[in-house]
Amino acid sequence: MTSGDGGAGERPGEAAELSLEVTRQAPEEAVELLTTRSDETIVEVLQQVSPGTAQDILDEFPEERKKEILAAAPIETTRQWSVNLTYPEGSVGRLMDPPVGVFHPEATVAETVGELREMVKEAFITYGFVTDASGRLEGVVVMRDLLLARPEQRLEGLMLRSPFSLDPETPLMEAMRLVLNRHYPVYPVCDGQGRLVGLVRGHVLFEEQAFEISAQPGAMVGVEKEERLSTPWTRSLLFRHPWLQLNLLTAFLAAAVVGVFQDTIDKLVVLAVFLPVLAGQSGNTGCQALAVTLRGLTLGELRSGRERALVLKEALLGLLNGALVGVTAGIGMFVVARLQSNPSPGLLAFVVFVAMTASCVVSGLSGALIPLTLKRLGADPATASSIFLTTATDVASMGLFLSLATVLLL
Repeated sequence: MTSGDGGAGERPGEAAELSLEVTRQAPEEAVELLTTRSDETIVEVLQQVSPGTAQDILDEFPEERKKEILAAAPIETTRQWSVNLTYPEGSVGRLMDPPVGVFHPEATVAETVGELREMVKEAFITYGFVTDASGRLEGVVVMRDLLLARPEQRLEGLMLRSPFSLDPETPLMEAMRLVLNRHYPVYPVCDGQGRLVGLVRGHVLFEEQAFEISAQPGAMVGVEKEERLSTPWTRSLLFRHPWLQLNLLTAFLAAAVVGVFQDTIDKLVVLAVFLPVLAGQSGNTGCQALAVTLRGLTLGELRSGRERALVLKEALLGLLNGALVGVTAGIGMFVVARLQSNPSPGLLAFVVFVAMTASCVVSGLSGALIPLTLKRLGADPATASSIFLTTATDVASMGLFLSLATVLLL
């Protein structure tokens, strides 16, 4: 149903209900919910959600319907939505509201206050933004200074010059690092020439960051961030199943390693008891390194050129933790081997110790290198990183353990 259908069947207040509903759903599902509504209702809904959510939903509409929706919106809103759509997903430009409260430096306080009285009837205004004739941002005026200034004073003598601003091309996580210690309610967004192209509200930035961080654990195991609790099971299956197939293939790789040493396991059955112990410990070591690396990448703590130091640190921690855990595991193997009357309990304990230490080193390295490699390749560092890490740790721990046992005991 488009605007020509008149929105039949829609009731007062329905847009507010729909806006709450679409924020709980992935963009594709939101489009399915809205597609039968009138263009006017869709515009009203999109105006009540965050700009980022509105852009994501608009992106999912067919091109013709998107044009009809934009045509039904107010001119300023249409212009801003069209501008926002030109910026990459996950960038500041996708979150912009239209610039409001914009004045020229020659305007007086009395003139500015008169204009503001009319503007606040239609928009929530926190700051006044002062631009030159070409639209370049020159300063910001706070309401307290405007209230206390003389009526005849010009804004150019009242404004705060060279204010902080964001670039519309800046990725969201980078923007969050830039504003971390500022806590402004509104941030101006300026293009490469310094022209004011939009405004981003602080709470919108933090909402988007919270969503990105909440999606990270799912991304590590192949759950797409578009999937929500309300996502139909058919779409959830489509999102998840390919990653499970990949996980199965990597599991076959680990099983193949065990298969290569089947004769060793047949002769030393006690080794089978400790295979899950090594896999579990080395896997947890890798997950610790992965968690710290992802946190550093997300919060901007990992500066350029510090990757080598991070990898070396995780390798050292893997060595130390592996050695300490390896002593305990070795003692466990010694006790089990003695109870089974194995003729080489000491040698078996040594094999466990060395394998545990070496596999934890590999796991620590993998936990740091996998997200760094994904980032360098241009992918989300969290994307299925846990699946790749599990493969690396399983192959390393089982392969080292069984190869050592074959060389030293058979």
